[in-house]
This record gives sequence, structure tokens and C-alpha cells, in this order.
Amino acid sequence: MSRYWFKPKRYGYGATPITWEGWMFTLAIVLVILGSGWLLLGTDAPRGATKVWVWWAIVMVVLATSVAVTKAKTEGGWRWRWGRD
Repeated sequence: MSRYWFKPKRYGYGATPITWEGWMFTLAIVLVILGSGWLLLGTDAPRGATKVWVWWAIVMVVLATSVAVTKAKTEGGWRWRWGRD
């Protein structure tokens, strides 16, 4: 049996972390997005459209991966919730 890292939100769609692994995974996602932005866009090198597109590509891949992992590690799955389910 897999140990779940997230639980479904009470209202709406999605999940929230409930274990230290879930919180660390969430923190890692935030740090990767911020770090890649700082490295690509925050340096003194001239800014070009290529850097912005590379950063957006990184963000999209990281977010798609995070959604897939979060859905797999959520107890009860994802669906729209109205409170008491």
C-alpha cells in the first residue's frame, strides 16, 4: 500500500500536503521554479526572448510533473468537491 502525501481539498479541485514528504515536494517545486528564474532571468547577461521561452518551458514541465505526482499521491483522487463528501 502506498503512503499518501496529500489529501483532497474540502472545496474545489486539488490537494493539500499532509506529510513531510508532501511539504518537501511542494517546497522543491517552488525552489526549482524560483531558482531557474533567477539563473536564467536574474543574471547580468543580456535578456533575450530565448531565455524567457526556456524558463517558461522549464516551468511547464515542472508544473506538469508536480500535478502528475500530486494526483498519484493523493488519497481519494481528484474531483470537484463541495464540502461534505
